[in-house]
Amino acid sequence: MTTADDFRALHERPEPFLLPNPWDAGTARLLAGLGFDALATTSLGVANVVGRTRATRAEILANVREIADATPLPVNADLENGFADDPAEAAKMIDAAADTGAVGASIEDQSSDPDSPIYDFGLAVDRVRAAVETARARSVVLTARTENQLWGANDFADTIKRLQAFGEAGADVLYAPGLRTLDEIRAVVSSVGKPVNVVMGFADPSITLEQLAEAGVRRISIGAALSRLALKSFMDGAREMKAGRFGFVADLPPISELQRAFR
Repeated sequence: MTTADDFRALHERPEPFLLPNPWDAGTARLLAGLGFDALATTSLGVANVVGRTRATRAEILANVREIADATPLPVNADLENGFADDPAEAAKMIDAAADTGAVGASIEDQSSDPDSPIYDFGLAVDRVRAAVETARARSVVLTARTENQLWGANDFADTIKRLQAFGEAGADVLYAPGLRTLDEIRAVVSSVGKPVNVVMGFADPSITLEQLAEAGVRRISIGAALSRLALKSFMDGAREMKAGRFGFVADLPPISELQRAFR
């Protein structure tokens, strides 16, 4: 089996699998050492590494290559909206991600236009359809995302309508970041016929893996949450140092542990 076959098979298991989001080669190797089955990139994590809130197309693709080269695990690439409005142009981003070693990729209906942040329904579906054609040609598992819940659309019926249409257009996995409650998650899963990814970076943190499995979720990611957690730890330590205290060094991992992970 190829790495792409392995990644597709993870979505067919009876239980959901965990898909953590590293942001560089080091964090990818740490996660691989902990026994995760696959990895996903995070565009926000990439942007934070370079000190911005948005990453460029080239930076995202370079990061996908870095993470794909770091471990033998399958990698799913967060490609935002493909950096293009036109369906065929956006689909080229999936081709480029496959060239870097990704075996999974996502395309979303967020337009990057603050005045109209979500693509019209018809264009959003056309974009998924074009992405599916490219993904199948490259044996890439395609995740289609609707960003309604993140951009204040507050139209849950439209979120489900879009996911259903994305699935009918051929997407392999469906994803609506911003689902917060178990009832919302159950409603999405029960309304579609494709595997659903849930990101726990936005959901009620009291929801358990067992509850997600019972709801029928097939894949669980974390988005930029691990990156943000690392940055919080960094800032907490820096503030303590600025105040003339160094208690944070008591919580450092042993250098030997990191050497084993990176060997």
